[in-house]
Amino acid sequence: MRRAFTLIELMLVVIIISVLAAMVVPNLVGRSQEARVAAASGGIENLSVALGLYELDNGMFPSSEQGLRALKVKPSSSPTPPNWKRPYIKKIPKDPWGNPYTYASPGVHNTQDYDLSSFGPDGIESDDDITNWETEEE
Repeated sequence: MRRAFTLIELMLVVIIISVLAAMVVPNLVGRSQEARVAAASGGIENLSVALGLYELDNGMFPSSEQGLRALKVKPSSSPTPPNWKRPYIKKIPKDPWGNPYTYASPGVHNTQDYDLSSFGPDGIESDDDITNWETEEE
């Protein structure tokens, strides 16, 4: 005797899978964006550690003109770092959206050291930027 699934059994399985998908999918939507924002914050933290080591060795942060490249290759432009000892980072990362992190020293927001940020998903300076400074909530 040959046994097979009836149409009602198959419909019941499809309905159960649909209900489960309807419950799970809304919880996952938007998580990839949250993960990218967290990754950008982590990238800023990693660059901040490398910049801290650079400053510890040289008594100053790279200038805006030298940029983050000074963490990988010893700058030849002024101000030349007196005790540049090593590459402070293996690779200069891009943010999770494929854009370079922005760096300015001295910073506009952090006038004693530097500003470091990602322009976020839209790639332009706006409210969704991820930064190393506190933004005022309106």
